This record gives sequence, C-alpha cells and structure tokens, in this order.
Amino acid sequence: MTYTFKPYEKSKILRNHLNLGGGNHFGERIDVTNIYIERGGEPWIGVMGEYHFFRDNKDNWYRELCKMKAGGVGIVATYLFWIYHEEIEGEFDFSGDLDVAKFIDDAAKAGLDVVIRIGPWVHGECRNGGFPNWLAKKPYKLRDNNDEYMAKVRIWYEKIYEQVKGKFYKDGGNIIGVQLENELTNNAEHLLALKKLAVEIGFDVPLYTVTGWNSRYGAKIPVDEVLPVFSAYADAPWAKGTHRLPLSRNYVFDKNRNDSAVGVDIIKDTDPSGWRLPYEKYPFAMCELGAGIMATHHRRPIISGMDAYAMSLVKLGSGNNLVGYYMYHGGINKIGKLTTLQESKETGYPNDYPILNYDFHTALTSYGEAREQYGLLNILHLFLQDFGEILAPMEAVMGTEDVTADNLSALRYSMRRDEKSGFVFINHYQRLAEIEDIYDVVIDTGIVKFPPINVCGKVSFFMPFNMDLSGNMLEYATAQPLCRIDNTYFFVAIEGITPQYKFSDGHIVKTKVGLESKVEVNNIKIVTLSFDEAAYARRLRKTLYIGCGCSMYEEDGQIHAIEDGSYSYFKWGGEGFEYTEVTVDFKPASVNFEEVEEPFVPKYECQLNIGGERKRTWRKISVTSDAGFINIPFPCDVAQIYADGELVADNFYNGEAWRVPAKLLYGKECYLVTSEMKDDFYREF
Repeated sequence: MTYTFKPYEKSKILRNHLNLGGGNHFGERIDVTNIYIERGGEPWIGVMGEYHFFRDNKDNWYRELCKMKAGGVGIVATYLFWIYHEEIEGEFDFSGDLDVAKFIDDAAKAGLDVVIRIGPWVHGECRNGGFPNWLAKKPYKLRDNNDEYMAKVRIWYEKIYEQVKGKFYKDGGNIIGVQLENELTNNAEHLLALKKLAVEIGFDVPLYTVTGWNSRYGAKIPVDEVLPVFSAYADAPWAKGTHRLPLSRNYVFDKNRNDSAVGVDIIKDTDPSGWRLPYEKYPFAMCELGAGIMATHHRRPIISGMDAYAMSLVKLGSGNNLVGYYMYHGGINKIGKLTTLQESKETGYPNDYPILNYDFHTALTSYGEAREQYGLLNILHLFLQDFGEILAPMEAVMGTEDVTADNLSALRYSMRRDEKSGFVFINHYQRLAEIEDIYDVVIDTGIVKFPPINVCGKVSFFMPFNMDLSGNMLEYATAQPLCRIDNTYFFVAIEGITPQYKFSDGHIVKTKVGLESKVEVNNIKIVTLSFDEAAYARRLRKTLYIGCGCSMYEEDGQIHAIEDGSYSYFKWGGEGFEYTEVTVDFKPASVNFEEVEEPFVPKYECQLNIGGERKRTWRKISVTSDAGFINIPFPCDVAQIYADGELVADNFYNGEAWRVPAKLLYGKECYLVTSEMKDDFYREF
C-alpha cells in the first residue's frame, strides 16, 4: 500500500518578533525564530537533560556530567529548590551539595551549557513544590503579584544571582536560559512580573522559558516575553486510581504540543475567555520529555528504553526542535533540618513519594549506572549533533489519515521536509500494546517514492530522502542516519528492512550490517551499524567509539566505561574499527541477608504503613567490601535501609531488583526493613 501525506505549506520565518535572544563577547548569538532556535546564525536543535545537583553529592557532579555529555546531552537543566537553600527563614545555604556555582563550573568543564529553573515554585516532587515551610504558612497569597510575596521572591532571586553572576552566556559563560515558575497555567501577569524582576536583578540570558502546557489551548503566558516549553511522559503515575491508563497519544505523530490533550475533536482550541496560546509564534520546544518516570506509592510504572526512545523520535517527527528530558539523571533527596523534603499527602499534595529515592527510572540512575535509555536516546542525539542544522528548519507534515493511540493496525508516520528534501518518520511501537505488522509499505513523499518495506516488530525509525552526503545526493536510504566522522557517514539498520542507498545518479548500494560493513561511494564511505551496535556508539575524542556491551565516556581526557570491571570497545580509525581491551582489577562485593527480629522502631515507619499498618520484615545486611553494587530482590511494598541507625536508601518496589552501592553499607551496621505488599497499587509485573 502507498502512504502519502497532507499538503506541505512552507511557513514564513519570523525573526526579532520576541523579546528573546542575545549574544556573547565571542560574537556568537542565540536567537529564537517561530520555527527553530538559531545558534551562531545557524538552525540548532539542542539536547537538554535534567540533573539536580542538590540530589547528588558534589564529588559526583563532574563525572556524572561527563556521562551526560557522552550520552549526547549538550545542555544540563536543573531546578533550584527554595526549601533546600532557605529551610529556615533568613538562613541561606549554598554550600556543599547545594553549591550551584560549583555545579555550573563543573558543567562548563564537561562542555555543557546550563538552564537554571529558578522558580519560585517548581514542583519537582518536592515538599510544598519547593516552597519552604515558613513561606507556605504566610498569610498572603503565593504565586501572585502581591507586594509581600514578591518581596520574598526578590530576596530569593537575588541570593541565586549572587551565586551565578558572571556565568551567563553574555559573559562568555554557559548559562543560556532561565525558566520562570513551573506549571502556572493561568497567570500571565505574574510570569511577566517574574521575568521583569529577574532581568532587573541581573539574570540576562538569551532564553527565558515557561511551561506551556495546560489543555489544548495552552497556558496563559506573556506572549512576546518567553518561550513556552512542553512535556510528554510515557505514563502518568500522578493519575488517580490503580487501573491501567488508556494508551498514550505520545506514540502517535501529531502537531499537538500538549501532553494533556486527548484530541482535536474533543478539546476546544480556546478556553471560555477566548484565550489560545499562539503556537505559531514559537518553535516546538520541550523541557519535560520523560526519559523515565517517578513512581508514586499508588502507581509504579516501569519505563523501558524503547518507551523513551520511540516517544522522543515521535516528538522529533512531530516538529520538536528542543529535545529536553526530565529527568535524564536520577537523584537522592536530602533530609532537611526540620522535615523530610519529598512531596507527600501529609503536606496536602496529591501523591506519596519515597523519602530519599528520586531515581526516576531514567537514563542514568541515582547512583550513575546506565539504563537502556542512555544508549538508545543517544542514537537520536548523535544524529542531531551532525544533522540538526538540516532538520531544524524542516516542518512536520502528517500522514494523510489521522491515527489514534488505540488504532493498532494503521501505519504511524510523518515527515519533516523542506522544498526538496526531508526525513520520513515511522513509529511501530506503542507502550503496553502490540501493533500489527504491516507489509509492502510504500512511502510517497511527493518528491521521492521509497521502495516497499515491511514494518514489523517493535521498531521506531526515520529514513532520509534527497540528503546531501558531501556532494553526493542520496535520493533515499532504507536505513537511519546516525552521524558523520569526516567523510564517513554512519547509518543504523532497521530491523526487518534491508539497508539500501539509492543515489541521484541511479546507483543503488546494498550493504551488509555491522562493524565491517564499510562501502565506498565516490569520495565518501558508508558504514551501516546494527541497532544494538548503535546503542553503544559514543562520540569521544572526535571519533566514534562502540562499547562491547559497555557505555563509554570521557573524563579529563581519559576513556572510561560506566560499568565496573574490565571492558572492551571498537574505535573508528578512518578506514575501519580498531579493537581494544582494557583490564580492570575488580572484585564486586558479595552480600548476605539475615532475617532478624525488629532491632529498633524505624525512624520513618510512617512510610512503611502508607495506606494502613503493614507487617514488617527485617534483615541484617553484611557486605564484604565497598566495591560495586548489591541487588535487593525481595518483593515488598516499601523498602528502607538504615545504616548505623540513619535512613540511607528507600524504594517503592516495582518488580525489579533494587540496586544499591556497596559503599553505602560497607563498614556500617545495616538493616533492611520491608513492608508487606498488598494489592493496592498499579503495577506492571
């Protein structure tokens, strides 16, 4: 069957229509058009990953930021939680793990730009949404322009500015953006007041952002003053109830930027007052594309690598031009001087979260291990690094027929194109469902017709047409472009589809797949990697490394693997891949669990009894060294680890083994307490 597209209409590029943008003393600028962001005068698609410095140890920051860089992230985003820095009114703390200035410097050293999300209210699954208790108890209205509240906000912003001044893009620094507030949907006047206050204090950046989501008509924002950024998650653990949710629309191509919208036929384009966010003024930009999700007590979904990869690819195919993940790196909540600092029903919020655990089941875990998302998402990031300049001006065009999430027999496809070239996107993946195989698919872009392909299994991919490869016009490829090293172009084979490359002179190249698949065409080389090989591909030292089942990264000029122990990799040498083995003397700790009587009343037993009192089981933990990780396999409701009487780790069981660093426990008297699991939460096991 032949699949075609809705009509393509080229939009006029608008510049200088927003009060955004700015330059630095190196002569570079960042500007915002209505279609894409420009950097250095060229279209640019940034990759942004959220990592909260205060939810990790400062000694880990630089190493973890290097891992993010290796994973294709170019911008690190972070909240600042007011309650962490001023838990007691008038007593500010930016020391130790709260040293945002050091974090920004570490990001610069790792080669990353920074976006700071300065609130005042932030959410982030934090107590009071980040507000200190003392502020939450004030008699005046919060998140409002009244004088009393804004006076407190001024002090908060000024204290942040004292830490970050001199580190802005205009100064030659790496802070390129500031997000104001979070999830404020109906108070444009307050958002404008926050921007004016921030600018007055000295926050001078090219990008001021606000969250744009609400329902389809979008949040009410100061239209010309900020860039609205959007979200998409694979699941919704904040939803009420413990039932399985309807299939997510985030695996279907469409131009709707709001995760909360059900569909154009149901939700109105304007709210009752006539408001509609003027999407046409802004590029499609995201700040909360869910590389994972944080489990609540009543809903515990598990986000897989393909859940995240397919969703990110679908958003690219729908026009996304700023790939911003929340979270990209997990973390550990601090315990405050006065209270614990997680969101909970006890504080009037709708969900219960672990006291410490903010792993988010995302690309990099709380303790810096790599999940499947880390490698899969980098397949997209490598492409954007080399070809984002080409993709960014290309507009999204949907397939002729609209497809709903529950349609598991239709082809899901779109394209990004300009007048002569583009990329066809196909997603054959739906979280928690199986899509029927589709045979003899012929894609007709209106410019190029692809040969028949079979779209089978859980695949999500894109294919180029009329792509210039160093002067060689590639009419089409039935493989996915990955990256470029000098005159070598790397592609990724699509499972079930034979890779072939047709050039404008009629020459068709068919290749094998793998590390030895190099073919030469005129002045270029083409290498077609398998999907599994591409998932371990990293751009390091200006070439391509492929780990043999390990995740490579660079720190201070040295190549490392995230995984413990010996490792091996292939390095592209210009004519082929060269193999290297690295021997590391490593003996992981072994662990022993001994069931015991309750040794003490746990300090945070309230978390063990969410929803009612539960039977508890205690185990003494002994580890033989501080090397590596231990697995805690016991099914339960809530698990807590106490070391020398203090809570050091906790978890809501989701069916997977819980991994904890041995160094957290070694040399201490440690106990694991688990509460009885009941049938009172949503699960996927």
